[in-house]
Amino acid sequence: MASERQSGSTATLARSLLDLCRSRKLTIATAESCTGGLVAGALTDIPGSSDVIDRGFVTYSNDAKRAMLGVETATLATFGAVSKETATQMAVGALERAGVDLAVAITGIAGPGGAVPGKPVGLVHFAVAARDGRITTHECRFGAIGRSAVRQRSVIEALRMLMEMARGPQATKPKRAAVSRIRPRVTRTARRHTGKARRPRG
Repeated sequence: MASERQSGSTATLARSLLDLCRSRKLTIATAESCTGGLVAGALTDIPGSSDVIDRGFVTYSNDAKRAMLGVETATLATFGAVSKETATQMAVGALERAGVDLAVAITGIAGPGGAVPGKPVGLVHFAVAARDGRITTHECRFGAIGRSAVRQRSVIEALRMLMEMARGPQATKPKRAAVSRIRPRVTRTARRHTGKARRPRG
């Protein structure tokens, strides 16, 4: 039952993302390690997705990350394959190589093995890069909930992050403090330079 609900929510989220990207004329590429192409699969399960989805990179090994996405050897050696830094370079590499508007990257430890000190089973790093230069990263620690569950939850998180990026940057309102400092100056200046006496009425 839980897996059925999760599949339903994944399909709904994928459809909503495609509709949003279609309306904004945005294209997507994926770069996946621990999910092995499941994000691209969830999106291309939806009919008509070809006008949004350009391609997917499945880069399971470090060699593939370097060769296909341009992840630096120094990054992998210093931070490891499962890290924010590697996820970021994966997303940027997919964005540049595919020439799309948005790219998402996922790298993690789905289990049951693969854990190392400081990096337990269920740790997944995500990154989304946009053509306009925006990059967001996120770390999830799903725990030892099972390989399939980690991968499915990672798909949902990747779709959610793509949705947020596709919506675009939020407009920020000017700070009240800045506005309040500007207005009194204008008023005081006007009063100082008012040297004319008032004419009597009538």
